[in-house]
Amino acid sequence: MTGTGHKNNNFMKKLSKTNIKEIMVHPNSLTLFRIVVIPIIIILLMYPNRFCSFLAALFFSAAAITDYLDGFYARTRGLETSLGKVMDPVADKLLISSAFIMLVSLGWIPAWIVCIIIGRELAVTGLRSIIAASGEDVSASSLGKYKTGFQIAATIPLMIHSEYFGINFHEIGYVLLWGALIFTIWSGADYFYRFKKLLNL
Repeated sequence: MTGTGHKNNNFMKKLSKTNIKEIMVHPNSLTLFRIVVIPIIIILLMYPNRFCSFLAALFFSAAAITDYLDGFYARTRGLETSLGKVMDPVADKLLISSAFIMLVSLGWIPAWIVCIIIGRELAVTGLRSIIAASGEDVSASSLGKYKTGFQIAATIPLMIHSEYFGINFHEIGYVLLWGALIFTIWSGADYFYRFKKLLNL
């Protein structure tokens, strides 16, 4: 009985470890991580010294990596769900919008650029709800992925802000921000053009 009980305990431990690992790499768990990390980034940027800004950039980078991983696991393991297709872009928008708002509050980027970016995100989120209700695919377009890529690429050096090894990260981020703005407007216009039939336009 003792031997059997020991084997059962080992089996349960292995099963528990397997379940935890599966939960951690599940696409929806990775999406949730991006949402959970937002308050941490906000708190760090409330104390914009070199250490906290760099740490905020690291947390943001980790969250951004999960944006790629959740899509990868969803496709390769057949875990794509309607919830995931809706929540994934929402998590992206919450993460990036929060970061941009904090950067504006610090005076590191212009407010008008962020207003356009967040305005576009809200408008497209509303459109995606209409698309989902009509039963059509709400997956992000290639332009939308470029937009997200530029926004992430701009946010990381903008958060770092300070100069390291003679590299002005803020200037790099500012240049990338203009690329993000262009793709934000372009992809938003493309969304509304492709689904204008749903809006009776």
